[in-house]
Amino acid sequence: MNAGYGLTVRWSLTEAPEGVADELREYVVGTSMANFMFLDGLAFKTWRMREGEWFEGTYIFQAAKDRDEFCADFTATAADSAGSRIVGSAPIEIQPFEVVAIAEGPAQFRRGPGPGTA
Repeated sequence: MNAGYGLTVRWSLTEAPEGVADELREYVVGTSMANFMFLDGLAFKTWRMREGEWFEGTYIFQAAKDRDEFCADFTATAADSAGSRIVGSAPIEIQPFEVVAIAEGPAQFRRGPGPGTA
C-alpha cells in the first residue's frame, strides 16, 4: 500500500491582472471542482493560493501511471489551460512528487469551497 503519487502545478500571480484571485475562486468552485471529481485514478485535488504571489493545483493519484499520464497530457497543453488563460501566463512549475504519507485527523477531509469563496 502507498499514500499516492503527487503532482504540483503552480502559476505565478505576481504580474497577474487585478481581480485574478476572485476569478480563480469562481472558476475553481463553479467549474473546475466538478471536472476533477470523476478523473480516473485521482484520489484528491486541492487548489491553493497566496493572493498576489501564486496559485497552485496539487493532485494526488492512486498510481504513478495515472499521475504520469495526466502530467504528460497537461504539460502539452498547460499554456492554453483555463488556469493559464485566467492568470495570463503559463505555469511556472509542473512537478511530480512522492507522497510519503497522509494522516487524516479527527476533523477528516472536507470537500467544497474554501473560506475566500462566497
